Amino acid sequence: MKFDTPAGRNPIDRLKVVGRPTDRVEGHLKVTGTAPYAYEWHDPRASLAYGVIVGAGIAKGRVSALHLDEAKAAPGVVAVVTHENAGPLGKGAFYVQRFLADPKVDHYHQAVAAVVAETFEQARAAAALVRVDYVSEAGRFDLAAQWDTAPVPPESASGGPPESVVGDFEGAFAAAPVRLDETYTTPDQAHAMMEPHATIASWDGDRLTCHTSIQQMNWGVRDLALTLGIPKNRIRLLSPYIGGGFGGKGTVQADLALAAVAARLVGRPVKVALQRTQMFNATIHRPATIQRIRIGATRDGRITAIGHDSLNGNLPGGRTEPTTASTKPFYAGANRWTRLRLATLDLAEGNAMRAPGEAPGLMALEIAMDEMAERLGMDPVAFRVLNDTQVDPMQGGIPFSTRPFVECLRTGAKRFGWDRRASRPATLRDGRWLVGMGMAGAIRAAKIATSGARVRLDGRGVVTVEVDMTDIGTGSYTIVAQTAAEMMGVGLDRVVARLGDSDFPETPGSGGQQGGPSVTAGVYAACLKLREAVAQRLGFNSDDVAFADGMVRSGNRAVPLGQAAQAGDLVAEDTIEFGDLSKRFAQQTFGAHFAEVGVDADTGEIRVRRMLAVCAAGRIINPKAARSQVIGGMTMGIGAALMERMDVDKRRGFFVNHDLAGYEVPVHADIPHLDAVFVDEVDPTMSPMKAKGVGELGLCGVAPAVANAVYNATGVRVRDYPVTLDKLLDRMPDAA
Repeated sequence: MKFDTPAGRNPIDRLKVVGRPTDRVEGHLKVTGTAPYAYEWHDPRASLAYGVIVGAGIAKGRVSALHLDEAKAAPGVVAVVTHENAGPLGKGAFYVQRFLADPKVDHYHQAVAAVVAETFEQARAAAALVRVDYVSEAGRFDLAAQWDTAPVPPESASGGPPESVVGDFEGAFAAAPVRLDETYTTPDQAHAMMEPHATIASWDGDRLTCHTSIQQMNWGVRDLALTLGIPKNRIRLLSPYIGGGFGGKGTVQADLALAAVAARLVGRPVKVALQRTQMFNATIHRPATIQRIRIGATRDGRITAIGHDSLNGNLPGGRTEPTTASTKPFYAGANRWTRLRLATLDLAEGNAMRAPGEAPGLMALEIAMDEMAERLGMDPVAFRVLNDTQVDPMQGGIPFSTRPFVECLRTGAKRFGWDRRASRPATLRDGRWLVGMGMAGAIRAAKIATSGARVRLDGRGVVTVEVDMTDIGTGSYTIVAQTAAEMMGVGLDRVVARLGDSDFPETPGSGGQQGGPSVTAGVYAACLKLREAVAQRLGFNSDDVAFADGMVRSGNRAVPLGQAAQAGDLVAEDTIEFGDLSKRFAQQTFGAHFAEVGVDADTGEIRVRRMLAVCAAGRIINPKAARSQVIGGMTMGIGAALMERMDVDKRRGFFVNHDLAGYEVPVHADIPHLDAVFVDEVDPTMSPMKAKGVGELGLCGVAPAVANAVYNATGVRVRDYPVTLDKLLDRMPDAA
């Protein structure tokens, strides 16, 4: 079906199941350890072998010799995969990284070999015996050194125009009576998901089946086909449960590609998992950025000019981090200029990580907005309210589908007690702690994409839904089941949701905050078709039939739903498409984050004391799961604000702290009580579900809210993330 206009008579609007806080339908499998993740799949009939990847010991150059005899002679070794026996390997359409040095080495820990043995322990021991000779080349590892020289990349590397201009930014900025011109930096960050990248690959003739941990099945099939040089219809991916991804498992990585190659070479299934220390340098990451923000305003606080110039680095052919995505539509201002530039760095590929673009972009923009409010002598909330806009200033003034940003700000300020904030920094103490409050706005694109689903009704009245959608811990199983239950008038106990199989109807998968609204709309479309089939089978007029409480009713007649399938299962499949909606409406989600921190006056130690998020994301299909997602995003944002940073060895070209001992992420002791609430809204222009994604909005704006709170507590403005105590100590109020 094609969705063009708001749905009229809509079964979803009954809200008997949709919109209710609902436990995970697969939760019991996870808490009992019976949900099979990629590495845990087991077939006792399979003669399974194990692969361990050997990563390059240099950052740039080539392999001059491989010494494999000792490894091949080790106990249990079946084969050693290298570029010499792997066959030709291509690249996918989304990542630019190559999965095997051939013999060119592009970055540190790029795979140079994969040792396959009867057991994991044997494979690991033999991998340590592989010896590699390299010819090293000089590499580029310093982003700041290329600030003055890095070019604007082609549009294909930016996901849109890398440079956008509205009005006369330079003239308006020069003429503005109040101006800000500051530079902010964000570091390289790792996904650090709980489950590592893992795959079990097996061939049956020329057909490949992989149990793998991947977020977007359609991309995975496409990119694996391109990598191996085989047709897509010969590949089946299975990923029913994923232990986190954050964008780092969007499509094919080395575990999937090399497990498939190794399985083909040895003629038996092969299991490969990346060890934790390999994941930081051998997979993608969020790239570091340098961002210059310029804002000009009238003395009463109205923005007249806003400019954002941003730089990140990547492998040759890589993509930009689209940090200006948040600056383009967020605030009013007649004169605007944004530019993305891309340096060449010989580090692991920079690519999608939760809320790519907006998350690091807001880390700069929302500190700049705070600084500008201070220069104007305005409250930060009031400054943002004054510069709200109901049309997208960069898209010809098209209206936002919905934009309750001001409601988020005002609701959050009242609920958090913003009126108790000290307007003058470094003036509020609680014993040895300097106490401050900060806030930041949040915006994240509300993408929605073509999505299909298949639904089946059996004679017991059970509805089974099949979609290739994945669940990375976000609750996809539950919202799929809720949608089908609402549409077919049954309880959740009468719905079976089957996910994560590339042979099922295609969805966008888990990524870009589009999975939830897209897949539920696809399920809605398929259920509409199933309702018509049920009505026809029972002899009802499909325009005058109701589905509720397991019954189908029309007029004075009521029939159990399962009766429609007594003669055989009824199956319906459909795909929903959205036409030009994204051109007629600016589709975004909005929010506001508020934070209170304490900073030790003697040591500079920072502790987040409490936080609040107020989010607007259309209809919330499952408030319990959505709140969990937002709180998870807030936790991740605290990490970005205060601790997360991959440090680059600029001589040898690799991330030094490539494990969870050296790369710090928040733990329970770092996280206080977090509160998340939702503005009551629906967006009828988005889909029949009237919902938007929310999984990435909860991260956007968190880090600058914390950074702004640290400034309010100490009077020390830090523009270089993470905000660590060493950046505060010599500038603290009581410092000598």
